[in-house]
Parts: sequence; C-alpha cells; structure tokens
Amino acid sequence: MSFAWPTALLALALVPLLLLAYVLVQRRRVKYALRFTNLPLLANVVDRAPRWRRHVPPLLVLTALAALVVGVARPQVAVAIPRKEGTVVLAIDRSGSMLANDVAPTRMAAARAAAATFIKGLPKGFKVGLVSFSDQADVVLPPTTDHAAAVRALATLQADNGTALGDAITRSVDLGLTDLEKKVAPSGTPLVVLLLSDGASTTGDATPLEAAARATKAKVPLYTVALGTDAGTITTTSPATGETRVYRVPPDPATLQEVAQKTGGKFFAAADAASLQSVYSRIGSQVGTEVHQRELTAVLTGAGAVFLLASSALSLAWFNRLP
Repeated sequence: MSFAWPTALLALALVPLLLLAYVLVQRRRVKYALRFTNLPLLANVVDRAPRWRRHVPPLLVLTALAALVVGVARPQVAVAIPRKEGTVVLAIDRSGSMLANDVAPTRMAAARAAAATFIKGLPKGFKVGLVSFSDQADVVLPPTTDHAAAVRALATLQADNGTALGDAITRSVDLGLTDLEKKVAPSGTPLVVLLLSDGASTTGDATPLEAAARATKAKVPLYTVALGTDAGTITTTSPATGETRVYRVPPDPATLQEVAQKTGGKFFAAADAASLQSVYSRIGSQVGTEVHQRELTAVLTGAGAVFLLASSALSLAWFNRLP
C-alpha cells in the first residue's frame, strides 16, 4: 500500500492521545466519586466496575477518527487487471544443443510443450508471433490471434546448427514493431519478446547486447529464459569416419540476464521441464495483466461514517444521549 499524502498520517498520533485522555477522565471520575460519604448514594451515582457498554461508543469514535485520517492520506493499492490486447513474440532456440536430454525428454521437446501451454493461457485478444533461430533467425509465424495456429507452428521446430542469439532478438523486435506499424512500441498496447535459449551465441550479424540496445531504443522488453544445466551434452557422429564425439552444451545465463536487464524485462533460469512450465506460467501472468493503482479514500471515509453512526446509535439506545 502507498499513500499520495503520507504526511497526513502524522495525525494518527491523536488517536492514542485521545485514548489516554479518555482513560484518565474515567479514573478521575471514579476518584471524585469516592469523595461522597453516603455510600448508598455513591452506588447509585457510579458503578464500582463500569459496564463495558459505556466504553463502546467512544472507542467507535476513535476508530472512525483513525479511518478518516488514513483516508485523508489517500491510500492506494496495486491491483492487477487482465489486459485485453497485446503482442507477444516467442523466439525459440532450435540450435543443435537443444537435442540435449538433461531436460527430459529433450530441451527442444520441453520448450515446445511449455510454449504451447503459455500460448493457450494468453487472453484471446493477444497476438502471438513465432521466431525460431539456429545459425539464422526465421519468422515461423507472424503475429496472429489464432492461438491454435501458433501451437501447431511450434510442432514444426527442429533442432540443428548454431545459435544466432543477437539476430533472433533483432528479428523478433522488428516483427513485433512491423505488426504494430510503429518504429517504437507504444505504451498503451504491450509488445514483449519472450526469448528462450540454451546456449551462448555462436554466430549472427549482431551480438546479443547490440540487439538488446536496439530493443531498448524501441521500448520492447525482453523476457529471457536460460534452459538446461551445465551437465547437458550432445553426441555427434561424423558421416565420413563414423566417429562419435560428445560436446558439453551448458546454457549462458549471464548473457541472457544482461539482455533482460538492459531492456527492462526479466530473466529466468529453467533446469528442467517442470521449472520451465513454471517460468512460462509466471511470465504469462505478468504479460497478461497490468497493474493499476486503486485509491481507497472513499472506502475509508465510508467506514469512518459508519463507525460514527454506530457510535451515535448505540449511545442513544443505551444511554439516551450522544457520545
């Protein structure tokens, strides 16, 4: 919770002071009553143990005062509201390292399954585009609201060759901006790129950080996911000699994290299929909602009025007077 006018909260110090004053008045009331020498008369004037109902109206007044003071400070709470429209470009690595099986059944299969779940969870008004990249970046599907077509396009991705990470970023950003017919993403309609890769950039015309600078200038945030573990390996067989070789294919989280931070997005690491699904779910909740500040002044003012009315009603009903 935040406050538009926090200095008004200083007035809350009046509440404990008034409560202390009320306690002192009650004690003095009993003290002065003890000056009566006629005990039967004293019993009629003041109870030795005042009943709890006597204190309810004043406490309600103090509660109302506290609610009104907080209301004057204009409290605000952040509320997540579902977006109706937006564009998400999925950039998925299909380099040869995606055949590693440290993420079961393979990195490629886990990526396709998680991306399909992500697409199905997006609001219907969202457009989804798909870019795949290995030694070059290719547009598999332009942004479309046909989410079923996007899921089908995922099934066509096959792992092979190197990793042109920078080119994938550039191509994805350009694809989203072309769909919006803008050179810079507008603030009203969200455009984000969700990039999944399992290795370091090995080829391409642009480096990842150069491409990230382009995305930053275009105001397109990149959400990046590093898939796999340091234990990931792939096995290749030479067609000429039949010799097999095993290569380590660890992910490159440092570069992906820097890319995300540079563009105002977020970085996630996924070491297995379950965590990858969780990552896509978290990203979907962030992309598919926007945060609005809702002011609670009217609510607290109404609550204060209710407490004051309740105090007056109880005082009239029990003691035939106002508090």
